[in-house]
Amino acid sequence: MAIRSAAVLGAGTMGAAIAAHFTNAGIPATLLDLVPPDLKRIHPSAFFTSAGPSLITTGSFDENLPAIASAGIVVEAVTENLDIKRALWARALPHVKPTAILATNTSGIPLRSICEGWPEDARRRFVGMHFFNPPRYLYLLELIPGPATDPALLASLQRFGEQALGKGVVICKDTPNFIGNRIGAFFGATVYKLMRELDLTIEEVDALTGPVIGLPKSASFRLLDLVGLDVWKHVSQNLHDLAPTDPWRERFLPPDFLSGIIARGWLGDKTGQGFYRRNKDKSIDCIDWKTLEYHPAAKPKLPAVENAQLIEDLPTRLRALCADTGKTGQFLRTLFTETWQYAAERLPEIAHSEADIDHAMQWGYAHAFGPFEIAEILGLRPAAPAVSSPTPTVHTNAGASLKDLGDGCLLLEFHSKMNSLGPDGLTMVRKGIAELDSNFDAMVIGNHGENFSVGANLMLVLLAAQEQEWDELDRSINYFQQTFLALKYASKPVVAAPHQRALGGGCEIVLHSYRVQAHAELYMGQVEVGVGVIPAAGGCKELIARLKDPRKVFELTAMAKVSTSADNARELGLLDKSAGVTMNKRRLIGDAKQAALSLVPSYRPGAPRSDIKVGGDPAFAALHMGAWLMRQAEYISDHDLLIADKLARVITGGPSPGERLVSEQHLLDLEREAFLSLCGTQKTQERIAHMLKTGKPLRN
Repeated sequence: MAIRSAAVLGAGTMGAAIAAHFTNAGIPATLLDLVPPDLKRIHPSAFFTSAGPSLITTGSFDENLPAIASAGIVVEAVTENLDIKRALWARALPHVKPTAILATNTSGIPLRSICEGWPEDARRRFVGMHFFNPPRYLYLLELIPGPATDPALLASLQRFGEQALGKGVVICKDTPNFIGNRIGAFFGATVYKLMRELDLTIEEVDALTGPVIGLPKSASFRLLDLVGLDVWKHVSQNLHDLAPTDPWRERFLPPDFLSGIIARGWLGDKTGQGFYRRNKDKSIDCIDWKTLEYHPAAKPKLPAVENAQLIEDLPTRLRALCADTGKTGQFLRTLFTETWQYAAERLPEIAHSEADIDHAMQWGYAHAFGPFEIAEILGLRPAAPAVSSPTPTVHTNAGASLKDLGDGCLLLEFHSKMNSLGPDGLTMVRKGIAELDSNFDAMVIGNHGENFSVGANLMLVLLAAQEQEWDELDRSINYFQQTFLALKYASKPVVAAPHQRALGGGCEIVLHSYRVQAHAELYMGQVEVGVGVIPAAGGCKELIARLKDPRKVFELTAMAKVSTSADNARELGLLDKSAGVTMNKRRLIGDAKQAALSLVPSYRPGAPRSDIKVGGDPAFAALHMGAWLMRQAEYISDHDLLIADKLARVITGGPSPGERLVSEQHLLDLEREAFLSLCGTQKTQERIAHMLKTGKPLRN
């Protein structure tokens, strides 16, 4: 399906964000509403780059409906009101072209009601296309066929959703709230029911239903504040009213405390308070659901949760929590059991498979496991037969593996904690390079973890610095440098497949790969200054060789700039124009494999360069002056100035009266010297320790 332009009818929160995501896929969009929408009101994060809004044309329903005639797909995203939707479609249908896909973003109104009385040809092209908010970031796209939808069109739209829009597509049946919101609403309603029955506080429930069980930090009540209490009440009441044969339907009736809070006008973040309230001094209050009075938010005392947080493996943690004999265990056992029972009972009505329900909760609500997966983990049902790995392992250790992707392509996969890079990972990089010499035609560096790689193992660096093991640390850094240099000049093509965070050393391994196939959501950058050091595995070298502009390299690195997308990484110069972009993360390794194999016939390994132009003392003086002025204005500290000067010396090639040509090894030696000297300072050691303890940078 070649959809080259789109039209979105309705420029509210969802409609505007849907139009923005079409532009992320390179598809121009026409965005219409009662009055022409102001693109400045669309949150910048909805776009991959600042150029996104230029692909949107705005207008009003009254004056610009004829503009939708060229659109390959028309998405209606106005308010959840059947009469309003039908009236708008009645006006729009005469203007759409005969081949256009007609889609509604309804979150629960039956499609048969929306398209009733339409011409048969329009009914065949009509489909539900339910994005989850925010459309850019939430992976789920529910496709719902109407009563006459052409099956071939539905299959084609599924491929378009997966490949062009980068979504995990689930085909739903035309039932109230479809799959995600049907199961999600039941899960939420059960949370509120158990809170009352077990006499738990808002804070306790959020502690029980957040990351400790594989859910987002927003948990239950913080999530409602984000969504809007009035919106959630409408969803729940709507589900109760539209599902008269559902034996559990009474559970969807909004609880009295929710109605009471809404009656006071406290609707969540959009009104400044809901279940939580942020004060001017940045302290946070929480509501007592019994009295509807606020009190300072308290840290819950739940020993079972505190103990479980020490268990890294999530399935093991879930089993430990549910084995608790107190309120924690009772709450979670009942929540998981009843959600699974409800999903199993409703499956024939709402979905085509158990996997569809699990995926809807994982992709739309960011749950680590769906209800059927949790039932297996907890032993509520027999586990499914184990499926053998489709990618045979060639070598493996604790930090990384080499796997055979087939067709002569090797996969280097990191699997340490947060995919940090240490000796195990580097050993496997070296083994991969050796395998390329004799057994494989190409290599992909990628993984299915949460992040590509967050960089070097800081704990090892800190321990070596504190013990003043400078020779050992020098050898370790040199090993990093020479490993990445060998990777750059491997005998066969190497394609990096970064996704999510590729920071520090993770960024450097991407910079040293011959080609890149990146996931669209790529947060890539050299962030070493945040822990008091500079990039020292060739990151400075690669950027000055590529960008040839010391000011730009200095700004990127000294300010620890991180891309907001793969497209933005191109704008920053972290990716070059040859880099491919994959919208759907599940397709990333496959796309990288294809890219790698396509390079094989024409690939010729290069050799380390000795012609990199650097600016010497004049370029250093300019960079130092900029940093010194920032220090005088108290934007940075004395230690920041020291780091900036070390960085400036590296990217200008060391002391020299003027421009000259230097080798890659010369720049690597400068990187290593600067890194070691900074590690010898107390303030850098404090920064590293603070990052390891809190996950946040220290400004000292």
